[in-house]
Amino acid sequence: MVINIKERDPSLKLDGLIYAQSRLSPGHPMLPVLAGKQAAVEAGIGGEERVAEVFRKNSFPFPHHVFHDLSPTADGKFQTDNVVLTPWFGNVLEVKNIGGILEFKENPPQLIRTREDGRKDGFESPIVQLEKNCNLLHEWFQRRNIQLPIFGAVVLAYPKQIVAVPPAKTRLLFPNLIPPYLRGIPQPAQKLDIDTFNRLSTELLHSHHSFFPDPISEGYGIPISDFRPGVRCAPCGRIGMVKETRTWRCPWCGSVDHLAHVGTLFEWFLLCKRTITNRECRWFLGVDDIYLANRILQSMNLPSKGAFRYRTYLMDICHFKENNLIHK
Repeated sequence: MVINIKERDPSLKLDGLIYAQSRLSPGHPMLPVLAGKQAAVEAGIGGEERVAEVFRKNSFPFPHHVFHDLSPTADGKFQTDNVVLTPWFGNVLEVKNIGGILEFKENPPQLIRTREDGRKDGFESPIVQLEKNCNLLHEWFQRRNIQLPIFGAVVLAYPKQIVAVPPAKTRLLFPNLIPPYLRGIPQPAQKLDIDTFNRLSTELLHSHHSFFPDPISEGYGIPISDFRPGVRCAPCGRIGMVKETRTWRCPWCGSVDHLAHVGTLFEWFLLCKRTITNRECRWFLGVDDIYLANRILQSMNLPSKGAFRYRTYLMDICHFKENNLIHK
């Protein structure tokens, strides 16, 4: 059967962490923290990619659609690593890539990791997250008058993850066990007809909203003034492009780009705030002309509130997606 896959979205959390480190001064006390978080996010992405590869390499004898990194809306927005939809059931797969010896505690729900040197770390229980996402996906179908059983499992990305105490009720899998697990889920006589199945898959895909993380300054308590301002040159990555008539020029590699300010303002939203004013725009782009900043902000067609000197522009992720400015 043909598999329709929603691929992973680019990680805006990872982009924000990378941008933040490039705009902080050498020796800034938060650099090690951001670097550690970057490594953790990259490890998580690597684990999710291993699961995606399983679906690329395996076929199943029944219709199914796979959605990676899906964020639909039920009673509220929720984010799932993987959703597998069939005419008989839905399945949520939450991926974890945490090395060491793992213990799944029940009361209170928690994941404990023991490192090689004996140190212990505590994490939010993936079981709680899995159950929440299964319930929200179930509600999503109920709102459309669809009764479909929802199953779920936690996937440990690598066999080097040793489980000392497994969860009492939740299924744990390694990536290579996903195909037999899905094939083994019962397929009762009652199922969705193929038209309803395809319609729901399309609606589920269209209900996806890209996840936009909290700005780095808020999440890590970094003053906005700590970030180095300036327009970034996309080809060479350096900060400090010079404004010329109707364009920007990089003094290092000579590149010119009349839309370089757009990518830089996207960095502002990832690093600083969900809103921006004319004054903030001038500071971050490194320009003095209030009318130039006004033209730049208005040309981006961002939603705004207030008027004249009190006008504030709001982050609109759709604008950046439509202009291919998210994935660098």
